[in-house]
Amino acid sequence: MKLDVDVLRYLSKDDFRVLTAVEMGMKNHEIVPSELIDRIAGLKHGGTYKVLKNLLKHKLLHHDSSKYDGFRLTYLGYDFLAIKTLVNRGVFTAIGRQLGTGKESDIFEVATEDGTVHAMKLHRLGRVSFRAVKSKRDYLLHRSSYNWLYLSRLAALKEYAFMKALGEHGFPVPNAVDCNRHCVIMSLVQGYPLSQVKQLQNPDIVFETVIGLVVRLAEHGLIHCDFNEFNIMIDDNEKVTMIDFPQMVSVSHANAQMYFDRDIECLFKFFKKRFKLSFHENKDECDASESDVDENGRPCFSSIEKTAGFLDKELSASGFTRKDQDEIEKFIEGQSDSDTGYDEDKTVDKGCLHDEDDEANVSNLDNLRLVDQQVLPSVSCDDNNEMKGNQRSCEVVENNGTESEASEKEDDNRNQGEDDATLIKRLSKQRRRAILAARGGRRSLASRNSYKDKGGKTSYNSKIQKQMASF
Repeated sequence: MKLDVDVLRYLSKDDFRVLTAVEMGMKNHEIVPSELIDRIAGLKHGGTYKVLKNLLKHKLLHHDSSKYDGFRLTYLGYDFLAIKTLVNRGVFTAIGRQLGTGKESDIFEVATEDGTVHAMKLHRLGRVSFRAVKSKRDYLLHRSSYNWLYLSRLAALKEYAFMKALGEHGFPVPNAVDCNRHCVIMSLVQGYPLSQVKQLQNPDIVFETVIGLVVRLAEHGLIHCDFNEFNIMIDDNEKVTMIDFPQMVSVSHANAQMYFDRDIECLFKFFKKRFKLSFHENKDECDASESDVDENGRPCFSSIEKTAGFLDKELSASGFTRKDQDEIEKFIEGQSDSDTGYDEDKTVDKGCLHDEDDEANVSNLDNLRLVDQQVLPSVSCDDNNEMKGNQRSCEVVENNGTESEASEKEDDNRNQGEDDATLIKRLSKQRRRAILAARGGRRSLASRNSYKDKGGKTSYNSKIQKQMASF
């Protein structure tokens, strides 16, 4: 949607009051009911409905009456709320031309009261070109439901925090001025995107500078994740500036190495194709213990150490939290204590102990089974001293054992049959109760129609016949 700031001049306080009421209602509603908007705005004499009609005309709100009569903010209405707040703060006083359009943002020129020109970035997540935000970004964290306006606000806050922290640590980034809702104000970079540059006087120096920035970010604990020719600005003096930071993650992220290698590969491909830089084609894995780069000159992620700082911890970057860091430190301390507390001669293999215990348990079970099989014959054979008597007694005991086993099996089958019958009865009762509960305790239609006639011609005729019989 095109940003037309001419409408902003003619909006009154009541208009912004109603817009703010809709924004507050969208915290708990996807479509805010008109009654709730009227209650939050608190305008007199039904003025809320007149204002809603005016805002609909300028496309600052969207009306939806599919389920109930309600409204929601559009991106243009959200833009006006952010711009009005920043103007009231005195951040800027005028809006100029549009500088660029991306898959998730629009950039405009703004001017302050003294004539200084800044850049205003409006995040617009949810476009057709980029809707896989849930799988590509971590703005949602543990949330299951989301709103595009809310996601845009989270992206703006994240970018403002990263930009301000990187600027304080000496990285070539725009100066962060202010932030409100989904709008970020930053200093205007006097340069061009590297994707629009056809020739460079010193492409080797620019390439080394850009690769050095990727490595320096990793030393501070961060990975850009989208470091390519579209997010690198270069001026006439070939000075490099980084932009676009909401997708940055920590080096402790599960996919940190993949993101790091992807950024490096994008830069190698671009400089090789655009500026004809020569690189080795062999792609061998690097050894972290030998050097920081492989044979092709590519930096190795495993050899980079966080020696410059912990920006990922300070900014709570994705993949790194303070709770996780505390747990890792406790684990490392406990592991070091266990290594120093025991000698190599006193160490015991726990896996071998478990195996021996399992074998002993199995042998004990086998011995118990053999003893159970030999109990009855041994007792019966000890009663008589002669072999014949022993044989007869053993046979009798064995026969008695088989008969008793057969009788026990029959009793078990009978008991099982009785248990099955009682179980079936219980299930049928539960089924009937469930059917009655589903019908709300009402009887079936057939039972309701089986009542006697409570009125009508048939009952009236029966009454007359009874009266005639009595006379």
